Amino acid sequence: MKQYIIVLLISFTSINSAKSQFFKNNVIYTTGELNLGNYIGVDLNLNYVTDHNYSLKIGYTGNIRKPKSQPENYSSGVSGVFALGFNDPYDQIENYQIGIGKIYNLNPSGTIRANVSLGLGYTIVTTPQNWQENNDRFFTKNYTWDYNKQNTVSLVINPKIEFPLTRFYGLTLSPMIILNKHSSYFGIGIGIVHMIGALR
Repeated sequence: MKQYIIVLLISFTSINSAKSQFFKNNVIYTTGELNLGNYIGVDLNLNYVTDHNYSLKIGYTGNIRKPKSQPENYSSGVSGVFALGFNDPYDQIENYQIGIGKIYNLNPSGTIRANVSLGLGYTIVTTPQNWQENNDRFFTKNYTWDYNKQNTVSLVINPKIEFPLTRFYGLTLSPMIILNKHSSYFGIGIGIVHMIGALR
């Protein structure tokens, strides 16, 4: 029985030591940002940084805007006021992305750094079309429409400025470009960093 306890203690100590060594040389953290640009939305990412030098990012971006094809006299009706716009049509871009990047410290203390990332995304572009007017509508929308979905591959350029305020939390400023043949996004994200390892 003593042998099993000794083996268990040695294994537990080794695992803790390996975990400590892993987080000393590598960092895993999440970022969440509000996007503002030709669309508005959110950007959520899981980031892995090795040796405070190179990064790998897996993420999701979801953005909406007023439809380019929306008729000028479109109205959501009286009921739309209470729905706060949630039932209105939108042009939408959803992007699932993976990127690699390089870390650059912008000051000696490491409290400001750039994570310059380039990657590819699987993008779903959704746009309303086939607008049909209903002139007798007052309480509800005066148009109906169909949605058209197109899937494409995007180039994602995302140089992110990170401000690690503490070992576990920080802020981000994140210009982003999502380029594809259907509809592209250009904007900037402002958000927070939450660490699983230590940020610095």
